[in-house]
Amino acid sequence: MMKKKSISASKASLVLFLCQMISALDVPLDLLQPPTITQQSPKDYIVDPRENIVIQCEAKGKPPPSFSWTRNGTHFDIDKDAQVTMKPNSGTLVINIMNGGKAEAYEGVYQCTARNERGAAISNNIVIRPSRSPLWTKEKLEPNHVREGDSLVLHCRPPVGLPPPIIFWMDNAFQRLPQSERVSQGLNGDLYFSNVQPEDTREDYICYARFNHTQTIQQKQPISVKVFSMDSLNDTIAANLSDTDIYGAKPVTERQPILLTPTGSTSTKVELRGNVLLLECIAAGLPTPVIRWIKEGGELPVNRTFFENFKKTLKIIDVSEADSGNYKCIARNMLGSVHHVISVTVKAAPYWITAPRNLVLSPGEDGTLICRANGNPKPNISWFANGVPIAIAPEDPSRKVDGDTIIFSHVQERSSAVYQCNASNEYGYLLANAFVNVLAEPPRVLTPANKLYQVIADSPALLDCAYFGSPKPEIEWFKGVKGSILRGNEYVFHDNGTLEIPVAQKDSTGTYTCVARNELGKVQNEVRLEVKDPTMIIKQPEYKVIQRYGQVSFECIIRHDSTLLPTVIWLKDNDELPDDERFLVGKDNLTIMNVTDKDDGTYTCIVNTTLDSVSASAVLTVVARPNPPFDLELTGQLERSVELSWIPGDENNSPIRNFVIEYEDGLHEPGVWHYQTEVPGTQTTVQLKLSPYVNYSFRVIAVNEIGRSQPSEPSEQYLTKSANPDENPSNVQGIGSEPDNLVITWESLKGFQSNGPGLQYKVSWRQKDVDDEWTSVIVANVSKYIVSGTPTFVPYEIKVQALNDLGYAPEPSEVIGHSGEDLPMVAPGNVQVHVINSTLAKVHWDPVPLKTVRGHLQGYKVYYWKVQSLSRRSRRHVEKKILTFRGNKTFGMLPGLEPYSSYKLNVRVVNGKGEGPASPDKVFKTPEGVPSSPSFLKITNPTLDSLTLEWGSPTHPNGVLTSYILKFQPINNTHELGPLVEIRIPANESSLILKNLNYSTRYKFYFNAQTSVGSGSQITEEAVTIMDEGKMAMASRQIDIATQGWFIGLMCAVALLILILLIVCFIRRNKGGKYPVKEKEDAHADPEIQPMKEDDGTFGEYSDAEDHKPLKKGSRTPSDRTVKKEDSDDSLVDYGEGVNGQFNEDGSFIGQYSGKKEKEPAEGNESSEAPSPVNAMNSFV
Repeated sequence: MMKKKSISASKASLVLFLCQMISALDVPLDLLQPPTITQQSPKDYIVDPRENIVIQCEAKGKPPPSFSWTRNGTHFDIDKDAQVTMKPNSGTLVINIMNGGKAEAYEGVYQCTARNERGAAISNNIVIRPSRSPLWTKEKLEPNHVREGDSLVLHCRPPVGLPPPIIFWMDNAFQRLPQSERVSQGLNGDLYFSNVQPEDTREDYICYARFNHTQTIQQKQPISVKVFSMDSLNDTIAANLSDTDIYGAKPVTERQPILLTPTGSTSTKVELRGNVLLLECIAAGLPTPVIRWIKEGGELPVNRTFFENFKKTLKIIDVSEADSGNYKCIARNMLGSVHHVISVTVKAAPYWITAPRNLVLSPGEDGTLICRANGNPKPNISWFANGVPIAIAPEDPSRKVDGDTIIFSHVQERSSAVYQCNASNEYGYLLANAFVNVLAEPPRVLTPANKLYQVIADSPALLDCAYFGSPKPEIEWFKGVKGSILRGNEYVFHDNGTLEIPVAQKDSTGTYTCVARNELGKVQNEVRLEVKDPTMIIKQPEYKVIQRYGQVSFECIIRHDSTLLPTVIWLKDNDELPDDERFLVGKDNLTIMNVTDKDDGTYTCIVNTTLDSVSASAVLTVVARPNPPFDLELTGQLERSVELSWIPGDENNSPIRNFVIEYEDGLHEPGVWHYQTEVPGTQTTVQLKLSPYVNYSFRVIAVNEIGRSQPSEPSEQYLTKSANPDENPSNVQGIGSEPDNLVITWESLKGFQSNGPGLQYKVSWRQKDVDDEWTSVIVANVSKYIVSGTPTFVPYEIKVQALNDLGYAPEPSEVIGHSGEDLPMVAPGNVQVHVINSTLAKVHWDPVPLKTVRGHLQGYKVYYWKVQSLSRRSRRHVEKKILTFRGNKTFGMLPGLEPYSSYKLNVRVVNGKGEGPASPDKVFKTPEGVPSSPSFLKITNPTLDSLTLEWGSPTHPNGVLTSYILKFQPINNTHELGPLVEIRIPANESSLILKNLNYSTRYKFYFNAQTSVGSGSQITEEAVTIMDEGKMAMASRQIDIATQGWFIGLMCAVALLILILLIVCFIRRNKGGKYPVKEKEDAHADPEIQPMKEDDGTFGEYSDAEDHKPLKKGSRTPSDRTVKKEDSDDSLVDYGEGVNGQFNEDGSFIGQYSGKKEKEPAEGNESSEAPSPVNAMNSFV
């Protein structure tokens, strides 16, 4: 939340302007003028009788006036009273009381008269009264004996003082007595009890009266109150009565309200306009009544109505005649209500509508004095001339009285006088002096010459031209020295001579001239106006939420006129910042370090210049974890439940989301707190379920968005009664650790689950499906029991029951366990192997009888290993591989075998104890496969027309090699491939000399081996034949031509042209141009590869149905001829899990077996990429 406000110069200028309008009526003091009263004492003047009395009366005039006084309507001769003096050049009286005078002797009504040759002005009637603070009259106060629940009024009855004292009630320790809806002080000072309670008993109810004028406090004698409760009253009466007396004091009974003040059903109240209206209603009753106020036939005035004294007092400020009416107070409790109607009449002492104002006329002019006032009742208007009733004043032919107006016609100098208007009714009077001054004066400008005015742009500019002259001068304004007269809607010309520019702009800056003229002369004056840029807050402070102990910063970046010097002030809650070093005020910001809760509030940045002021505010909300709850209380204690209530701590500006209730078991786990439950943050009570035989303590933690509060103080402890266990141990299991035992385990009950002392467990077991009785044992403080001497791996029924000193838990449920396992006895039989292809085989076996497993059947393990390679007849280190097949499977797949090899395998059954004996080894062989690529290919001894090739046999022949296949083709300078040549080489060869090759030509070679199954993966190489020497000589002779300048220039031009064309083509191609990929791919295709359908599993061709679509390459058969799905009926789920492959738990093989792929030769360009301009240039050169 952010608030911004700006205080412009317009309001201040308007106030200044109004002051100027008033001061423009003043006559300069160097001219003749009648007296004007400038200062006087208040009408009702209460003085301190211990100090001198000063009655003020100051006036101005030309010549200076003389002063005289009347007292109680007669002349007061101050020269005859040594205690009274008048200040020099003043009419103020000083009555010396401190040197023996008595203030009471000078009580009375005083009036001051100021007189000179032009007239006489008079002051108000000043009533002088010394303040009084009399003592309380002595009285004997009887103790107040009152019954509990009754009402009581303690009367104060303070002495009558002047002014009336302020009343308050205190005790002997000078502590104010607490007040509430039940006990409160009335407007008359009495102390009212709506109903008394035993705690009201005391002997020091003291009423104090404070007299502010004399600064004294008077004390009434203490009042004693004794409240009797019904129980103590009955005991007292019973002790004094015989057994035959029948007496029964009534208990405290609830009573409907009655009014203690005011009495009756109606009353009246008169208040004067502008005063504060106070209406009061105080009621008795039990329960204590609640007061409500309404105005009959209307609404209580908004913004002027206040409720005080616990709504017993209705306060309306600044009342007017519209507030007259009937006001009803209603006192209500659960038994009923009572009301009182106060009829309010608002009267009014006289108040001004138009007060008479000084009148300056030139000889022969006309004028009027108007005196209009209102009041209730309507005031009477009476006129005086120089302090004398106008009816008996000297006649003036230029004067005519018409009710509240005096009309002057063709005045002369002798018409100068001071006139008084008196408006009065029964509630007061108003007296105003207004002179008529007849002068003949040329114009004069009172505003200083060349006065500088500075205002903010877009605000009003008020340029003064205070003037005087008689007759009244006419005023004209000009801008600049030779400017034309100012007219139009953009200017406002005021009667006092002020020029107003309602919206001053930067171009309003300049010099302005005002000219005042009348029939006696003319005068002018220049003033200057400067219009400044407004001060602005361009980066205002923003609403911040900060955690306690964090750091926060408010920005306040300003822009201002360069000629103005701003000052920045920071306020907190409209007051100065705390005097704390944590508050750091920078040039453009306020930073608060280590924020605390006290820093919460509204921060205001105020920027002041001499011309304007702007401000912006932002709220800082300090949040923190909530304070811990307190006052935990347990109620409604039952055997299995209790109600917990608490009072939330301060939420620290972040609403509480929920309360977490924890408990401590002081009997079983003292000091350890456990989670019990949680409730929403709006809830402060909860019904808790309890367990028997637990010594509970509870605590509550409040949680808000910031975090968790500290735990509350623990509640009182509550020990629940013991009972039978409600539940039995959980997770009961029976698993043998040895072939001849049964280990029974369970999870023990926690302490609070025991429900009583002496927690034990009854462990019972019997062999399943055998007509045996239960065998039982009772154990304590353990969670395991071992039964020895059991048969191997037989099922048992098991149950564990909890018991304590009070009895057993409910009958437990039975679980099935088994005694210990032993190793399986027999091996799987009839092991068969079916070789599917060169890398995959399927193994079958017969399951073993379950009785021979002697445990939980977990599955079968297949051990297999390679004995030797059939192609090399060489043995190597035997590395056994293991595949596990879960459950009761009788077959599995053996993947990842090596082609043309001899293998052995055996099968074993597995239980929880381990593996059984192995089946006899089974031998099987894998067929031939395609070979791996030759181990190397080297090209040596290049000549003009021949190359020598050397190679190594494949690392993995995977069968008997039948031959080698060599393919080669030339490559020209543009990387285009020539015709492909193929040669078949016997398998026993390891080198070859290729003859009849072209000189200086690059060749690409493709080389692979073959078995009877097919070709293996290929290896590639490139080589170049050497250049012919005859051709080299011819080239050297051509150098002479190539070094000629014309030839070089021609070649450069051609190269540049081709480069430009290639760049254009390259740009077009990048923008989506077509490129004939398919034709080049077709031209370079391997003649050995024919396009086939995808379902054949062989190569496909490139597809370019649309030239702009991406190329799609067909799949390639793996080099090691891994079997495809159609080659076998076996599913992948038949593969086992082993150390050399990845398998699912059900034995399915998820690995992939394939050889590395080599790139096939192509009859043409081996790249499908578009040629770059650089490659094109290389080809050209």
